[in-house]
Amino acid sequence: MTSLRKALREYLALRRSVGFKLETAAHLLPKFVDYLQRRHAPRLTCELALAWAMIPREKPRLCAVRLSLVRGFARFMQARDPRTEVPPLDLLPQRRWRATPYLYSQAEIARLVRAAHALQPPLLGSTYGTLIGLLASTGMRRGEAIALDRQDIDWQQGILLVRNSKFGKSRELPLHPTTLDALRDYARVRDRLSPRPKTDSFFVSLAGTRLLRHRVHLIFRRLTRTLGIVPRSPRCRPRIHDLRHTFAIRTMLDWYRRGVDVECKLPLLSTYLGHFDPSSTYWYLSAAPELLSLAARRLQRAWEERP
Repeated sequence: MTSLRKALREYLALRRSVGFKLETAAHLLPKFVDYLQRRHAPRLTCELALAWAMIPREKPRLCAVRLSLVRGFARFMQARDPRTEVPPLDLLPQRRWRATPYLYSQAEIARLVRAAHALQPPLLGSTYGTLIGLLASTGMRRGEAIALDRQDIDWQQGILLVRNSKFGKSRELPLHPTTLDALRDYARVRDRLSPRPKTDSFFVSLAGTRLLRHRVHLIFRRLTRTLGIVPRSPRCRPRIHDLRHTFAIRTMLDWYRRGVDVECKLPLLSTYLGHFDPSSTYWYLSAAPELLSLAARRLQRAWEERP
């Protein structure tokens, strides 16, 4: 069993070396190894994998995710031990669905920022008010903002450096002067209220440490509930990630309204957002009816104006 635990570490290290973050796998797969250990299992089998995956029985999608994680590890182990069983794909098939983005209005974003700034104590309010404003004005991922270090902002050039983000990519984001001013104001408040932090992180917790993802999620959810920002449907819930969707869609809406060549500009937006390829950005066209309508009208005009 010790060898299985060692193999798991090697599996995660191998996947991370090619750009995968594996946060969920790193959290759940050690629990699967613990499960095997408690049952004194000599090797990984389909029966054991299914039994572990089915523990949260009331959540079928989560069960499918758990089994999918085991499947990847099992393939890795089978190359070492041919007796390892790989769970078939049709065993708890994972039905993929994509959440409908909650598109925030400018008024809702302003209310969220104000409510966050009002949180107590003052360092908490300043941290979350600035964090939400940064996400809304740049379309950064939540994890990218949390991982931001102090040296990642070039105050002279107005450039923010996103290091080793999704797929191991880094990129530079030009900042609007008002965004840069807000970050500068926060830095002054942070240094005054947390003069001896335990991290180089730009955003700090009350303990002077880097923010935690789940804590950010919980506080954002609390803010939306307090402000009465409610789900529009079971699949359209106000998430912090939807600030990114809102940024992308508002940018494209602005381009369409100004008559900009969106096809030409889209690769620039993909690069700014850190998408792996433009196809990920194209999905936003179907995410907002207003955006799809503008695209359809432009296509119709082009068709009518053809020689």
